[in-house]
Amino acid sequence: MQAQPILLSIPLRVSLLRLRHHSFPTNVESTRAFVMSMAAPRREKDPKKRVVITGMGVVSVFGNDVDTYYDKLLAGESGIGFIDKFDVSEFPSRFAGQIRGFTSDGYIDGENDKRLDDCQRYCIVAGIKALEHAHLGGHKLSKIDKERAGVLVGCGLGCVTVFSDAIRNLIEKGYRKMTLPFVNPYTISNTGSAFLATDLGFTGPNYSISTACATSNTCFYAAANHIRRGEANVMIAGGTEAIITPLMFGSFVMCRALSQRNGDPETASRPWDKDRDGFVMGEGAGVLVMESLEHAMKRGAPIIAEYLGGAVNCDAYHTTNPRSDGLVNSYCIQSSLEDAGVSSEEVNYINAHATSTLVGDRAEVNAIKKSMIGHCQGAAGALEAIATVKVIQTGWLHPTINQFLRLNTTLFTYQVDGI
Repeated sequence: MQAQPILLSIPLRVSLLRLRHHSFPTNVESTRAFVMSMAAPRREKDPKKRVVITGMGVVSVFGNDVDTYYDKLLAGESGIGFIDKFDVSEFPSRFAGQIRGFTSDGYIDGENDKRLDDCQRYCIVAGIKALEHAHLGGHKLSKIDKERAGVLVGCGLGCVTVFSDAIRNLIEKGYRKMTLPFVNPYTISNTGSAFLATDLGFTGPNYSISTACATSNTCFYAAANHIRRGEANVMIAGGTEAIITPLMFGSFVMCRALSQRNGDPETASRPWDKDRDGFVMGEGAGVLVMESLEHAMKRGAPIIAEYLGGAVNCDAYHTTNPRSDGLVNSYCIQSSLEDAGVSSEEVNYINAHATSTLVGDRAEVNAIKKSMIGHCQGAAGALEAIATVKVIQTGWLHPTINQFLRLNTTLFTYQVDGI
């Protein structure tokens, strides 16, 4: 069954950021947006309950810098290529959005780094980068109340690298070679959040949510609610995933879920395209720093966007396939808009889930799609949220690549006298 969280991030550059700099809109469109953002029905007014985004951190196929990540999206580049982490010669699909050249130097101590699963390493690096982006790096972190700071980073499929290695060692070498003291704690999906909180000394809400591809958005929703209820001032929230392993790759191949366009991997992920043949596996992490507006303003934080509301539900239909009529999804969207105090007319950008699958894309044909970084499972929503915030922040929309125009040439033939 699919959870269907919807995240709405609305720009504060029109309202709050302009107020903080004591300036106001100077043209008609900006003024209209300003008035709508300030006067929307049922929108939260209490600065203790308003939730803002003050920092972003990313680990992706395009690197670990948010601006570089978005510049690559704007340029329409593809991060998809052939897998070289293991032998894929026997698989009918041989490519993915594999992260290459990742290093955690300066973020994780060497001894612990050797034991961690990649999804945990991605989580920690993205989390610390998000804090740095929020001006909470280094000594500045000591200025906040850590009892009211929490971590909520989810993982869709868990720490499969450590788990797979343990199984291989058990079969090949016996249980004594499984590094038993570390297998259990290093395979639990909440350990990314736990390790990050331990490093930072955050003793507020800390857990992990796993709702498959909806994981990150569910984490944002839950983190925002902790702030709204007054249980935290600051929450680090997002998703992480590292599942490009023989075990997980093979399982998706057997589900016939992956594209087999081995002749041209960069064009394999093609959301809503007539010739799409499955999704492309990806990996990475995306983390946001979410704060109450009151807390962010008191410390002079860089306010990037505001989280206005969200909703969750389940279509109770099928393990992997969404309902084709989209009815339950529409209920969730409506609930999200109501929670946010936003009318549908105010929404001018939608980031859809479309993963280039035959069934899933059909339900989202009128929304915006993903094609460049692959389907990152539990980290998908977080990487998309960061892209969405950059859209809001910069005003630039990234393209959907691999959309191929097929023309019926007979429509353009004509007869010219004398020829």
